Amino acid sequence: MAHSDLDDFDYKNGDDKYRIIENDNIIYRFKVPEADMVNSPAHYTRGRVEAIEVIEDAIQDAPSPAEGMLQAQVIKYLSRLWLKEKPVQDAKKARWYLDRLIEKLEMDA
Repeated sequence: MAHSDLDDFDYKNGDDKYRIIENDNIIYRFKVPEADMVNSPAHYTRGRVEAIEVIEDAIQDAPSPAEGMLQAQVIKYLSRLWLKEKPVQDAKKARWYLDRLIEKLEMDA
């Protein structure tokens, strides 16, 4: 069966998306679940570990909540860098937070 020009599914029926698989002259139709952009957005759950778990582990020893938050932002933007349409924007955001963290660390030193 030919795949359509659609990216993530074979066809739409209203708001529902379906995947079609043909095997041994049997056609299977599977409804494609909608992405959960609140609890599990794809750009945070890609890979073996969710970004939030990496961030929580990384910031647990931060000297202050503010410094932990800045570190978390750097990790967040870098972890999803290649999943974005314009990765340079997330790289610049990560650099902005990193520069702010460095300034804070230098002030506290």
